[in-house]
Amino acid sequence: MPTTKEVIKQLSDHNAELENYFRNTIIPQLFIDKNFILRKFTPPAMKQFNLAPGDVGRPIAEIHENFRYLSLIENIQAVMDSNEILEKEIQTTDLRWYQMNILPYIKKEDNKSNGVIITFVEITFRIRDLKEQEKLISDHETLLDSISHDIKNPLTNLILAIGEFKNIGMENQQDFKPLLNIVENALTKMKDLVNELSESREGEYKYKSHAELLDFEHILEDVRLTLSEDIRASGAVITSDVQISEMTFSRRKLRSIIYNLLNNSIKYKSPDRIPEIAVKTACTDGRIIISVTDNGIGIEKDKQEAVFSKYYRLNNSMEGSGIGLYLVRELVVNAGGKISLESELGKGTTVRISFKQE
Repeated sequence: MPTTKEVIKQLSDHNAELENYFRNTIIPQLFIDKNFILRKFTPPAMKQFNLAPGDVGRPIAEIHENFRYLSLIENIQAVMDSNEILEKEIQTTDLRWYQMNILPYIKKEDNKSNGVIITFVEITFRIRDLKEQEKLISDHETLLDSISHDIKNPLTNLILAIGEFKNIGMENQQDFKPLLNIVENALTKMKDLVNELSESREGEYKYKSHAELLDFEHILEDVRLTLSEDIRASGAVITSDVQISEMTFSRRKLRSIIYNLLNNSIKYKSPDRIPEIAVKTACTDGRIIISVTDNGIGIEKDKQEAVFSKYYRLNNSMEGSGIGLYLVRELVVNAGGKISLESELGKGTTVRISFKQE
């Protein structure tokens, strides 16, 4: 049996190793006990908190933090109550983004939380990449739509016109017939190329994305991060009432749908008030309902169907391609869903989509 002196030495050695870890780790970490007292922190955590060595032993509520839009105390309490890890993307006042993980520190004796460990991983560049990716996807969709639809019709008309032209009886027809054949062959090749591109798009890109079980709140948070600068610039307040969180859908499609709906609500905000956007999910008669409601400029009744047309914009002076709602309807309808719109000019708009629960 070890002597008291040996036990003290072992504890001292363990403590020295732990202190060495805290000093040298590059991961920002906070250790908070069940009474919300700060027990220890790593040096990189000073980027998130105005911390000094004397802050150890102080209530976390008394320590100034540099987060935007975060209720840290409530998050810590939720983790201690549930004994489950909480993951959340947060932004600091210097506009950098971090993945925050709050882990419960569970005692083996009674399986209850005795506090939490909070870690931070910077994801600023990931958020920037998401924004660039969203722009590329939007530009790609616009280009493919233009090629596969807008160019196809005039090409077909040209081919038909040349066919008719060839049938016209003219004395010198033999002189220009070889030229017409060259033009006809070129147009036919272009038409075949457009058809191949259109079939490839519909078969592999647009409508056959892999469906999977998704957490709607994760998709919504991902979109919020992508639109973070627009949200900040407009002062938009986005609230959510998620009654149904798990749903089976294509991740890319659902993200694109929510992105375009939120982006429209911000873009077409009223100049007289701060944008307020409410996102809701529910289940009715075996169908999942997702709605996005805003207090923006609204849409006149005679234009509420036209807004789903390609390249249509409520105000030509506003930025954008006018393809957002068109793409949303395409994605929803081709996934077997339905989309509807309710709006009142000067008061706001609600877009509601529904699809069968798998």
